Parts: sequence; structure tokens; C-alpha cells
Amino acid sequence: MKKWLIIALLFSMGSIAGWILEVIFRRFFSGANPERKWINPGFLAGPYLPLYGFSLCTIYFLSLIDVSFIQNPVLQDTVLFIFMALSITAIEYVAGIIFIKGMHVELWDYSHEKFNIKGIICLRFTIFWYILSAVYYFLIHPKIIHSIEWLAGHLTFSFFIGVFYGIFIIDLCYSLNISKYIKEFAKEKEIIIHYEQLRADIYETRKLLQEKQHFILSLKSDHATLKESLQHYIDKKNK
Repeated sequence: MKKWLIIALLFSMGSIAGWILEVIFRRFFSGANPERKWINPGFLAGPYLPLYGFSLCTIYFLSLIDVSFIQNPVLQDTVLFIFMALSITAIEYVAGIIFIKGMHVELWDYSHEKFNIKGIICLRFTIFWYILSAVYYFLIHPKIIHSIEWLAGHLTFSFFIGVFYGIFIIDLCYSLNISKYIKEFAKEKEIIIHYEQLRADIYETRKLLQEKQHFILSLKSDHATLKESLQHYIDKKNK
């Protein structure tokens, strides 16, 4: 039970931390956001990105691997970090394929990056995963692992974890309900919907209609239905 609580906490920490990183990156560094708007990234409405949660759990498990059979300490860390970076890249690739093939949605696009595969993964972000893995392994993991194990042994902690996952499940159901309409529309039109472009288009539509902008519920529409927003998206795409 304690192990499951540790994994649950790491997943929630990674999801929230990843969301914060993505918000900062898209606001200040992303070339796809020249207007420097605050963008809520990812598939879900709330402040979490499950991809980062799964990645942190993967890094945690890999950090527990005994590589003492390798004599050189530098080589030990190098091998471990390579596995971490490749594992997270593999998670990113699988997640991208699931959304594109299963839901007709493209959550991100690396097609403009050098050494990319189907626009889902690329060398530059694999290097970023390597750096993040090193930061976690050297600077974060040694400082938090004992605290996480201590928290997991207390009943009160499980209450807060339950609250997080309760909100997370509600958000997941809400987002999947929206994605169902997006999938049906994309399948009918035989296209792949670029999620970020759709969000940007809805943002511009709200701006023209002088509607209130939603940072969290970025796909929510006050006057136009989601179907109308999608039709406007494809009309704009075909121009």
C-alpha cells in the first residue's frame, strides 16, 4: 500500500510540475507563441500533465536500478541517464501515437524540428529529457525521497491524494467528453486536429465576439458550439 501511495504522489507531483514547466516555456520561450499569451497546455483542463507524471514515475523506478556492475561511476550515471531519456521519449512517442491514431488529435508538433520522427519526438526534446532526468536524479531525488516515504506512511496523506485524484478523474471525464466530439468531427472530415491550433482559433473567436477568455477551460465556448468552432477551425485551415 505504501508503495502505491509513493507512486500516486510522484505522479501528481510530476503532472503538476510538468504543467508549470510547460506554461512557463510556452509563455516565454516557445516560437509558436509570438504574442506571448498565457496558454494552458495539454489535453486536460486542470493544472496537470499526465505525461510528466508517468515520466517522473519512470525516472523514479529507473533511479532504483543497481548499476554497480559498471566499474566507472561516470559511465554508471551516463548509462542510467540514457535509459531515462530514452524511456521518457518512448512514453512521449506512445502517447502521441495513441492520440493521433485513436482520437485524431495532435497534442504537439515537432515536425519543424531537426531529427524528428513523425513530428511526435525529436532529438532536441530528448536532450531536454536527459537534462531533466539529471536534475531530478542529482538535485531532487536525494532530498525528497525520504519525505515522500514518510508521508506515505501517514493516513492523513492518503486523504489529500484522494482529493487530487478525485478532481483529476472529474477533469478526465470532462476532457474525454469534449474530445469525443472532436474525434467524431475529425474522423468525418478525415483530418487530424492540431489541439494547440484549435485552442488558438477558439481564443481568436472569443476575442472577436468579445467573450470572456478561459485559461483553464480553454475549449469551453460561451455562444458558439464546439461543432461551430471546429468548422471555423477547418475553414481557416483550408484557406
